[in-house]
Formats: sequence, C-alpha cells, structure tokens
Amino acid sequence: MTLEAHPGEVFGLLGPNGAGKTTLIKTLLGIIQPSGGNASLFGVSVRSPLARNKVGYLPESLRIDRHHTATSALGYYGRLSRMSPSTIAKRREELLRLVGLENRARESVRRFSKGMYQRLGLAQALMHDPDLLILDEPTDGLDPVGRTEVRRVLERLRDDGKTIFLNSHILQEVEMVCSRVAILSSGTLKGLGTIDELRGNRPDGKRRVDLQLWMDPQNLVSERSAEELPNAQEFPERLHVELTNAGFEVEQLRSLANGVLADSENGSLRKLRLNAAVADQREIDSLVDWLRARDVSILEIKSHQPSLEETFLRLVGNQDPEADTLSSQAGGSSRKSSSEDPLDGPSLEVDGNAGLAEEDEG
Repeated sequence: MTLEAHPGEVFGLLGPNGAGKTTLIKTLLGIIQPSGGNASLFGVSVRSPLARNKVGYLPESLRIDRHHTATSALGYYGRLSRMSPSTIAKRREELLRLVGLENRARESVRRFSKGMYQRLGLAQALMHDPDLLILDEPTDGLDPVGRTEVRRVLERLRDDGKTIFLNSHILQEVEMVCSRVAILSSGTLKGLGTIDELRGNRPDGKRRVDLQLWMDPQNLVSERSAEELPNAQEFPERLHVELTNAGFEVEQLRSLANGVLADSENGSLRKLRLNAAVADQREIDSLVDWLRARDVSILEIKSHQPSLEETFLRLVGNQDPEADTLSSQAGGSSRKSSSEDPLDGPSLEVDGNAGLAEEDEG
C-alpha cells in the first residue's frame, strides 16, 4: 500500500483490533523489522536511520521517568535528537507554550494528569521540528477535557502546516480532526479518502434516498394486466418491478401499517417505505416525477448519508480480533491517493507482501 499525507493535513488511520495499524507504524519507524517485502518513508527504506530524521513519534503508552519536570524531559529528548543547548532552550519554550504547559514547566510530571502527560508527549515528538508527526492513539483513555486539549493542539499544528499521521480506533475523534482517512483491515487497505467521500457514498458513488408514500394500487395496473389488481402482499413486489423496469435502483420497498392505510372511492390506499439508490439530484427528480405521474403522494423524502461508523462497519465487515495481519495474504493490495500526480508531502509505503505479523491489539 502507498499512503501520502500532505502538509497541513491530519491523516487518519482506522481499523479494528488486529488490523495491523500499530504494526504498520512500528515497521515504518524501524521498531520492528518486516519478515518480507519493503517499507519506506519519504522514499527512503525504513532500515535506514535517515528515514526517521524527519519524523516525530508519540507512542500509545509514553513513559517519561517520574523524576523529570516538563523542562528537563524536553531537554533530555532534545539531546537524544542531537540538538544544541541553545536550540533546545528556544524550542522547549515554544513547545511548552504551544501545548499549554508553560505554567507547569518546572513541576514534576508525576503530578500531571493524563491529558497534560499526553500534551507533553506531543511536545517531545515536536522537539526536533519534524516534517511528519506520527501519533498512536493520542486520546485513548483521556476524559472529554483531555481529548479536547489534545485536539486543540493538533488543530494548531495542522494550521501551522505540520503533517500529522493519526492512528486511532475512536471514530468520533478521527471524524473531528482528520481531513482524509485510510481504513485498514487484516493488513489490507479497504478505503481511502476524505470523510465525506468515505461516508457519503456507496462503492459505486450513489447515495440512498428514503421516501414514505401513499399510493392507490389501481394506479399501478398497466394495460397488460388490467384484469387483476395486486393484493396487499403482491403490491410492493409489483411496484418494485415497475420501478426497476423504469430504470430506478430499489434497495428496499415495503408496506407499512399492514399495507393498508385507508379506503378511498377508487380503492385502498397503501402506505409504503421506499429506499432507492440515486446518483444525483437529477435522478431524485426523475424518481419523484415518475411517482407523481401515477398519483403517488409523497409524505416524506430524506437523503440518507451513512455515518462514519456505518461506513467503517461496511468496509471491514465482521472481524476476528485474533486474526493476523499484514501478511502475504494481502496479495499486494495497493491504493493511492486521488491524484496520480506526485503530491507534496510525506509518502509512507509498505509492500503488500511485507508479511508483518500483528503483535498487539493495534
């Protein structure tokens, strides 16, 4: 698979437990080695330390020694990145202000809440001013206040032009901060696009409209079958056929209230629920025109947009949490961003035959 994240973008990675998310991140960071295939960052093999020079990383479970203060912890991480003392001092002050810890800079981290601890983690990942920030479940376990604080920092980093690669299983958080999302399942890329692209359309690009109708069955009787009036059981099936013959894609059609709403002078009115797939507003208009030409009363019409959760479940299906992973079964599956032209920004690539075994719940 090949993923490209742009400057000023929060790119989300979603997937069920065991999908291979954390394994993918650890492979890209050189923490674990692929059992086969290749992986690269910025076009450089992850086996080379050069691939990680432009990357900042916040692991899911960051551990900072409790004797540290925020100031000393950032100094320690700056030295690990071979930064000069003057650069460390300047960068540390900027980052503590960015994450809202400037007034707690000399306080022991053992007194920090989890939200403060995570914000300090973001600061350490940013110390060497990386081009790409990789965050593994940055809001997991935080209360609403903590999640909001972290989200605000991410939004500021995005607005400052940073590229953020966010791994999470919290759909609401991804929906709120990510501009594009990749959905991973059993080591295979199942979906890639903006939130609206993923949740707003079916795989064929159509969306669903839901209509509630009143209709007299006599209006459905054609010249070819005028002898018989469809009964309550046959009526929805007959209407389904007529709509399909007219070129409409019906997902579901059923009678409501036992199929009979009221008696009229010419017959019994039927109350129906119609779900149809349409490509655009023009097709919705055509469907309405077809129904009104048969004296169908339209009580309600709604355009249905699936939630991100519904889209996620549709794409990943039923999952076994113990199932493996980025393995040779992925079969070299590859998906790219919407443009075939090279895009400015980090490129993260893993050969589909990399054979990466998932080793934790990621």
